[in-house]
Amino acid sequence: MSWEFNIPVCVADLVKPGGMGQYVVQDVQMPKDLPSCLKSFKAAMRSQGPLCILEHFDTVYSVLQGFSVALPSLLLSGSLSAVDRRHHLNAVKMGVFLLCKLTESLESDSYRQSIVTAPGKGSKKSKSGSEGMVQWDSERYTVLLSLTQLLQLDIRPLWSLSLVEEEFVSCVTCCCYKLLENPHISHVKSKPARDSIIHLLGVMIKKYNHMLGARVKVIQLLQHFEQLAGVCAQAVASWSSEFGIKAIVGEIMREIGQKSSEELSREGSGVRAFSGFLSELSTLVPDVMIPNVSVLLTHLEGESPSMRVAVCEVLGEVLVRVLSGDKLEDSARADRDRFLDTLQEHIHDTHSHVRARVLQVYTRIVNSKALPLCRYTEVMELAVGRLGDKSVNVCKSAIQLLAAFIAHNPYSCKLSSADLRKPLDKEMAKLKEMKDKVKEKTPGEPPCNVAVPLTETQVEEHPPTSTQIQMEDILDDGELKKQEMLVQYLKDTESFALQVERTISIINNLLYWKTTTVVQEAVQFCVTVCEFSVADSLSGVRKMLPLVWSADTSVKESVLHAYKRLYLNPQGDSTRAKAQTLVDSLSALMVDASLGTIQCLEEIVQEFFGCDGVLQSSVVQVLWERFSGKRETSNLHRRAAVLLLGMAARAEREVILSNLDTLCSVALEENVTEDYLLARDTVLSICNITDHVRQSKASPFRLPMDHQLFSYIYLWSPVLGVILTDPQWQSFMEQAVRLIYFLSESPDVLCSHLLQRSTRLLLEQINENREKNKLLSLCGCVAFWQVSYLERSVSTELRRRRGEREQKEEAKGPESSNDSCMEEELGLTGASAEDTEAELIRKICETELLSDDNLLRVFVPVLVKVCSSPGHYPHPQLTTAACLALSQYMMISPGMCMDHIRLLFTVLERSPLPIVRANAIIALGDLTVRFPNILEPWTPNLYARLSDDDSSVRLTAVTVLTQLVLKDVLKVKGQVSEVAVLLLDPEPHIASLALNFFNELAAKDNAIYNLLPDIISRLSDPQRGMNEEDFNTIMKQLFSYITKERQTESLVEKLCQRFRTAKTERQWSDLAVSLSLLSMCERGFKRLQECWECYSDKLTEPGVYQPLLSIAAKLRRGAKQQFKVEKCPYVPLFKLLPQIFWSPYEYNSLLLPCQVDFCQVLFMFIKYFSLFLDAVMQESETPKVTTPISRTSRRTRLRH
Repeated sequence: MSWEFNIPVCVADLVKPGGMGQYVVQDVQMPKDLPSCLKSFKAAMRSQGPLCILEHFDTVYSVLQGFSVALPSLLLSGSLSAVDRRHHLNAVKMGVFLLCKLTESLESDSYRQSIVTAPGKGSKKSKSGSEGMVQWDSERYTVLLSLTQLLQLDIRPLWSLSLVEEEFVSCVTCCCYKLLENPHISHVKSKPARDSIIHLLGVMIKKYNHMLGARVKVIQLLQHFEQLAGVCAQAVASWSSEFGIKAIVGEIMREIGQKSSEELSREGSGVRAFSGFLSELSTLVPDVMIPNVSVLLTHLEGESPSMRVAVCEVLGEVLVRVLSGDKLEDSARADRDRFLDTLQEHIHDTHSHVRARVLQVYTRIVNSKALPLCRYTEVMELAVGRLGDKSVNVCKSAIQLLAAFIAHNPYSCKLSSADLRKPLDKEMAKLKEMKDKVKEKTPGEPPCNVAVPLTETQVEEHPPTSTQIQMEDILDDGELKKQEMLVQYLKDTESFALQVERTISIINNLLYWKTTTVVQEAVQFCVTVCEFSVADSLSGVRKMLPLVWSADTSVKESVLHAYKRLYLNPQGDSTRAKAQTLVDSLSALMVDASLGTIQCLEEIVQEFFGCDGVLQSSVVQVLWERFSGKRETSNLHRRAAVLLLGMAARAEREVILSNLDTLCSVALEENVTEDYLLARDTVLSICNITDHVRQSKASPFRLPMDHQLFSYIYLWSPVLGVILTDPQWQSFMEQAVRLIYFLSESPDVLCSHLLQRSTRLLLEQINENREKNKLLSLCGCVAFWQVSYLERSVSTELRRRRGEREQKEEAKGPESSNDSCMEEELGLTGASAEDTEAELIRKICETELLSDDNLLRVFVPVLVKVCSSPGHYPHPQLTTAACLALSQYMMISPGMCMDHIRLLFTVLERSPLPIVRANAIIALGDLTVRFPNILEPWTPNLYARLSDDDSSVRLTAVTVLTQLVLKDVLKVKGQVSEVAVLLLDPEPHIASLALNFFNELAAKDNAIYNLLPDIISRLSDPQRGMNEEDFNTIMKQLFSYITKERQTESLVEKLCQRFRTAKTERQWSDLAVSLSLLSMCERGFKRLQECWECYSDKLTEPGVYQPLLSIAAKLRRGAKQQFKVEKCPYVPLFKLLPQIFWSPYEYNSLLLPCQVDFCQVLFMFIKYFSLFLDAVMQESETPKVTTPISRTSRRTRLRH
C-alpha cells in the first residue's frame, strides 16, 4: 500500500485529489447501494479483522471496537514492521476521523431537531423526532467510551518518532468541544457524557500535548457560551486534580487576568461567564489558585462589577478553605491579612451588587470560623454601617452577616453585657491581687558573704534550692499569664456584647421596611439575639409582633414561625417541664407589655391553644396554679397568667367559663382594691368568652343580671373605687363597664344601678377636698358603651331575628306569600328593613338617652359647668375627666354634638394641660368619623394642633389626622403643610410619623401632586418665617414623590404662574428652588421656556438665577443626543445676567466700572439678547402664554 491517510480539515476534502501518495475517496456510494456494501463490510470484518477498513472505508461504529481488541497486544509486543505500523496507523486515523465526524454530524442534527420539535404552549413533542434524540443520547456515551479506550492506549509509537500530528489531536478535541456546546450538557441527565468528555480531554492534554489548545478553547467557550461556566470549571478542576495538570489553572487565570476593561466591556455575556467560572473554580481547587491570585487582583480596579465579584469570591474561598486556622506560616498569614484587607475595602464598593456579594463572602467566612478575632470589631462596624445602604440586597446581606457574627461567636452562648460585668470585675480584682503579690516578692535573702548561725533543726531540714525557687517563679508567671488571658477574654466578650446591643436598635427600625426580604432578615436577627439572651433583645421581639397583621403573607409567616421557635417549642424532659418553660417565656414577654402588644400576641397564642394536645392541657393547668396562688409568684406573673388564660378562652370558651368562680373569688372580691390591675386583666380575660370577640352568628351568649359575676362587680369593684385614690381604678372601671355591656342581659339597668350607688356613696362621704372626677369618668364611660350597645348588639340582634323570621316564612311556602308582600310594601324586609332598624336606633339615641327621665341627663350640666369654668375647677384630674366624659356624651346624637362642639374646641385651644388637649384631639377624631358634616368647618382648628408647644399633643394630632386623611374621612387640603413642617420636628418619632404620612399619601393617585403648589405657598409665606434651609429640606422630600413626566410638566407651569402673584424676593427664591428640585424632563424644560415671561423679570435675584441655572446644568449632563440644552437661547442668557447686574460688586476687576448707568446696562442686555434671537420671530417662537392686563373701570377712576 503506497498511499497514506491524512486527516483532512473538512469531510469534503477526502473526495478532492491531494498530493502524491495521499488517500482519496474514489467511489461515493448511493443510498440504495449502502445495504449491500454494509453486508460485504461485515463479511470482510469477520475475515480480515480491523484492517478491513483499508478497503471498506465506511461509517460503522463497531470498526473501532474491532481493532481496539487487537491493537493493545500489537502495541505491547513492540515488533511492528514499518508496513504494519503504517497499516494500523491509517486504520486508527481513519476510524477516529469517521467516528468524530459522524459524532459531530449527529450532534448537530440532534440539536437542530430539538429546536424544530420543541413543544410550544399546549402542544406535544413529535414522537419520531423525540425517539431519534433519545437513541442518539444513549449512543453518545458509547462513542465517547470507545474513543477514551483507544486514546488511553499508548498509540504514539504508531507515528514516526512518536510525534502525534496536530491534525489528529485537533480532530478528537474538536469533537469533544462540539459536544460541550450542547445546551443540555450541564444537566444532571448528561453527567455520564459530560464526565467522559472531560476525561477524554484530560487524556489529550496529558498524553498528546493539548494544554495550549485547551487553554485557548476554554476561553473561547466562556466567551460564547455563558452556560458552560460551571462545566469548564469542573473540567479544569478535574484536569488539575485527577491528571496532575496544575499548570493549566494558572494559564487560564493569567489569560483572564490579562483581559482589559475595554475587552470585557465589549464581551457582555462573556464577562458573566468568566465571573461564574472563577467563582466555581475557587470552590473546587482553591489551593491551586493561590499562586496565581495576584494576576486577578487587577480586575478589582476595573469597571466590571461582575469581575470584582468573582475576584472577591475567589479570595473568600481561599480564606475559608486554605488560609484558615491558627497553624499558618508567616507567609500564609501575610496573604490572609492582605486578602482580608482587600475584601474590607470593597464593602464600600461603588456598585451595590459588589457590596452585597462581599458581605455574603464575609458571612461565609464567619460561618466557617475563618475570621481572626482581631478583626471582629472592625468588620462588625463596617456591617452596621451598611444597614443604612440604599440597596435592599446590601442591607439584607448586612443583617445576615451580623446574625452570623452572633450565631458563631467564639465568646459565649449568653451575650448579656450586664451578666458579663460581674465576672469581669471579679477576675480583674483577682488579677490585681496577683500583680500586687508579684510586686511584693522582691529578693529578701541575706547576702552570701554574711555568716548566719544555723540551729540544729535548720541543719536537719533540707533548705530550698535555687532550682525550686525558679520553678515557683515560673509557675507564678504562668498563673499570671492565664489570669491576664482570662481577663482579656472577658473584656472582648463584653465589648462584643455591647456592640451587638447597639446594633439591635438599628435593626429594629428595619422591621417596618417596605421590602419583604429585609423585614424577614430583621425578624430572623431578632430571633437570633433573643436566643443568645442579648440585653434589650425583647424590644425587637415585641416590636415585630404587630407584623402578624401584615397583609404580606410571607412577613406574617416569618413572624409566626419566629414566635413558635422562641416560645411555643419549649425544651424539657417532661410535659410538665415543657409547660413550665413555655409559661415562663410567655410571661416574660407580657410583663409591662402594652395593650396593643397583648392583642397581637393573642393571634399567636390562640393558634397554639386551638390544637388539642397534652402540652396545651398542661399549660392551662400551670396558668391556673399561678393565678390562684397555689404556687408562689409575683403579681406581674399572676396578671400574665390570667391574660394567657383569656387568650386560651378565645379558642375554647370553657377554659374561662368553667372557672368563673375562681376568677371572681381571686380577683373581684373584697381584695379587689388591693390590685386593680389584676382585676382589670381578669375582666379582659372574661371578655374573651363573649360574642363580640368570637364573632358568633348564633343566638347571643349573655348571662343573667343576677349572675354572681355582676354581683361582685356591683358590690365591690367600680363603686368602691369612686371613694378611693387608686390611680389604676380608671382602667379597671372602663373594662368592667365594657364587660357588663358585652355579657349582661340587661346592661342598661345594671349600669343605672351602678351609677346611682356610686353617686350615693360619693355624696355620703364627700367633703371639701373630695373631687368628683371618678364619678364623671364613670358616667362618660356608661354613655359611650350605651351607644355602642345599641348600635352593635341591639342592631345585630334585630337583624338576626329578622333573618330567622324570613327563613321561617320561606319554609312555610306559598301560604305566607300575601303576608310577605304586605311586609315588603311596608318596608319591613330587605334593605328597607335595615334602614328602618337604623332609624329606630338613631331615634332612641336622639330622644331617649338624654331625655329628662334618663339618669345620663343629670350629669350633662355638671360636665358643661366643669369644662366651661376651669377657674372654678382647677383640679387637673377633674378637668381631664370632665372633658373626656363630655366628648363621650357628644357621641350620642348630632344635637348633643352641635350644642357643645364650640366648647370642646375652646378647651382644645385654651386648656393649659397637655393631657386635656391630647384627649380632646382623640375625641374630635372620633366625632369626625361619626358626624363628618358637623366637624368639617372646624378642620383648620384640628390642623392647628400640629404646631402645639407640647410634643405629646403634636404626636397625638399627627396620629389622628393621619388616620382621618388616609381613610378619606377628611378631605386633603392645603393645611397638610402643617404636617410637612413636622418632617423637621425635633422629636424623631413625630418626624417619622410625618414621613410615614406622606409615604402613604403618595400611594393615592396624584394626592401630593395636587397639594404641592398650596404647600409651597403656605410654607413660603413671609408671616410664617421659615428659614430657607428648612424649606429646602421639606421640599426635597415632597418632590421625591413626583416621578411622572406629565406631573412634572404641569407643576412647572403652575409654579411659573405663581411667580406673578409672589410679592417678596424670598417667595421668588422658594419657587425657583422648587423648580430646581423637580426631576426635569425634556417636556418640562420646554414648558419652562414657554413660561419665560413669568419669571424673566426676577432673574436679577441670585436666589432665582442660581436654581434655574442648575436646571440647565443637570439637563446638560443627562440630556439625550437629540435634545441639547445648549441650543436654548436662555442658557447663555442665564450666564450673562450675573455679569451685567452683579458686576459692580462681584466682577469689578473684569467687567464694567462700579458707577454704571442703568440705561447703559439695559442697552447691553438687549444688545446681547439680540445675538440669540432673530429679528423676525417665527410662528413656533411666538409666546403662547400672555400676561393679562388688569384695567379699572371708569366708575372706579371717577371715584378716586
